Amino acid sequence: MQNSTTSNKNNVFREFCKYASLSVLAMAAISCYILADTFFISAGLGADGLTALNLAIPVYNFIHGTGLILGMGGATRFAVCRSRGDHAGGNAMFTATLWLGAAFSLLFVALGILCPTQLAQLLGADGVTLPMTRTYLQVLLLFSPAFILNDILLCFNRNDGAPQLSMAATVSGSLANILLDYVFIFPCGMGMFGAVLATGLAPVIGVGVSSLHFLRKKNSYRPAKILPKPAHMRYNFTLGFPSLVEQLSAAIVIIVFNYIILGLEGNAGVAAYGVVANISLVVSAVFTGIAQGMQPLLSRAHGEGDEKRAGRIFTYASCSMLALAVLLYAAVFFFAAPISAIFNGDGNAAFGEMAAHGLRLYFLAAAFVGGNTLLCAYFTSVERALPAHILSLLRGLVVIIPCAFLFAAIWKITGVWLSYPATEALVCAVGCVLFFLNHAKTKKARPQAGPSPQMRQKNKRSPIAPFHANK
Repeated sequence: MQNSTTSNKNNVFREFCKYASLSVLAMAAISCYILADTFFISAGLGADGLTALNLAIPVYNFIHGTGLILGMGGATRFAVCRSRGDHAGGNAMFTATLWLGAAFSLLFVALGILCPTQLAQLLGADGVTLPMTRTYLQVLLLFSPAFILNDILLCFNRNDGAPQLSMAATVSGSLANILLDYVFIFPCGMGMFGAVLATGLAPVIGVGVSSLHFLRKKNSYRPAKILPKPAHMRYNFTLGFPSLVEQLSAAIVIIVFNYIILGLEGNAGVAAYGVVANISLVVSAVFTGIAQGMQPLLSRAHGEGDEKRAGRIFTYASCSMLALAVLLYAAVFFFAAPISAIFNGDGNAAFGEMAAHGLRLYFLAAAFVGGNTLLCAYFTSVERALPAHILSLLRGLVVIIPCAFLFAAIWKITGVWLSYPATEALVCAVGCVLFFLNHAKTKKARPQAGPSPQMRQKNKRSPIAPFHANK
């Protein structure tokens, strides 16, 4: 009996390592979309180009957040349906997700065609940065259907037992983006248009790679000939809402910080914050990768009623997050100056010093950001949407905005940097309380944890083997 228990733990750990490592690589690759732009734009267009990029980044967060709310929400429900053998329900969720993706894509494309200049001005672009900001925004919005479809396919493939393909799709798109960034900006001399064109083509390549899941006929989901029902779309928004707010909070933080820093330090300050914000994308992507690797396994365990396995998966994810948070902060702390120098194409001493100082203070939030990301993913994976919504709203709106203005009024630019770790630490404390309350409630509702005998018999099949019913 003890050997059986040990074997089960080892299997869960190996499965978690497989999904989490592939998801971390995939999310790190996605973050390289913007990081590559940051480096090549700073080298080719200087501080003004970097300022324009940072002003436009919130729109990327909105587009990516829309793709994640649809993909994560739909795929989470699909995973639960899949674990229960509900093939029709899984197909209906995929169909509803595609319909919603098409509707939001039309909205973003319309904005790109009708009002890119007004949007750039609203985000703070002035006479110097307006042309570059407008160009970046317009092309980004016109490529929004590719971004949204890419996010949807990545999430569904990962939940359909194909984490390797999701990783390959994102890595190939990211590598293409880096290569095309260099080619378009330098040999072709296409400037800001070349940078955003490279970024827009990356998800197109990702969609092509993800489509192999269908061409090889290894998919257990497909579009159904039905109209989406409100109940299906509700799952997209309730279960995917934390993923949206995570991206929207990043966008709102950037907008608010840009506004405050423009008043304190001008365009040079915004350029320095651009370095901090874009490095933050990479750090956040690592934690999001752990959360997305955890989610299919956690949703499956929840669907089968195996709370012990769910607890082990969450423990593995938490330990991985803490270890990576320590390593990442150590790297940022000791190499802050060299990191800022990479993006300081003009050799501006004030810009470099400001960026290095900001990196050391801003990333005090690393462990708290990781904790909040995992907690939101946990609540979503076990279909407890309300606690995830509370944490997401606290991070993105309720705490960060007043904290940023208050700290800036007291400590100026240092206060701006410190407001982010202060917010994440406070929200993480709230999240831990909600987690333990939910755990106590679940334990009370299920005094004898673990799946039923019938479910144990069903679980003898491979935990990641895809369904092939209805084929």
